[in-house]
Amino acid sequence: MPSAGFWAVVPLLGAMVTISLLPVSGWVAIGGAAVTCALAATALRAASPRIVVGSEELQAGPARIPVALLGPAEAFTGEQARQERGPRLDARAFLVVRGWVDPVVRIPLRDAADPTPYWLVSTRRPEELVRALARARGALPDGARDEKGRREA
Repeated sequence: MPSAGFWAVVPLLGAMVTISLLPVSGWVAIGGAAVTCALAATALRAASPRIVVGSEELQAGPARIPVALLGPAEAFTGEQARQERGPRLDARAFLVVRGWVDPVVRIPLRDAADPTPYWLVSTRRPEELVRALARARGALPDGARDEKGRREA
């Protein structure tokens, strides 16, 4: 899901179209703005990669992989996340990284036949993704407590 800053662009585009088409007609300007806003919102949603953890597979963007082939995931934020995206990045890694999302999760692969050592996925909720992957792999039972003692759903 795009950040609030990206969503703020949608009404600005609508306003620009309104100003541009106002000399033609008020109704044309309003219609053009509505169509522009709808198209921009649709494009923002479509361009955002989805990360879905199911009981059998992980989907990150267009790629899917069985959770049985995944090792324990690690979350990184701040300087550590920058290092993972830059100097420590393995060129063979599969990336679903958005430049405007700082935290990343490194998910190692346990498939000897796959040359990809790990997936690196950017997410605003890295700890939630790590716990979901652990549950899917069977490493964390449903209803377990997290590191702060909170009950997991």
